[in-house]
Amino acid sequence: MADVSGYAESRAGADAVVEAVRDAVAEAVGPTVTVRYFAAAADAAGRLEETLPAVATVGALRAELIAKYGDPMTRVLASGSFLVDGVVSRDDSRALGLRVDVLPPFAGG
Repeated sequence: MADVSGYAESRAGADAVVEAVRDAVAEAVGPTVTVRYFAAAADAAGRLEETLPAVATVGALRAELIAKYGDPMTRVLASGSFLVDGVVSRDDSRALGLRVDVLPPFAGG
């Protein structure tokens, strides 16, 4: 069995480094928002996650994503939703937080 006794401390150190890098980037380029993509949204974006310059609202982010990824993202966002800091939103005037998840429409009931 592998020795994992130092894993938690190592992981905490790595997380601290990631946070320090994010802070340095934000200071250098301004505020950012982390955008995570799921299922069809990930297919449309061609990635699972990216960091973008911060925009103020869900509507501004929607417009930016459509401009960047075109028709595939337009189709996803037509019936998908955004998860803004853990709260589902389709309201274009909703202010963004630090993280936004782009969710495709879900089937089922």
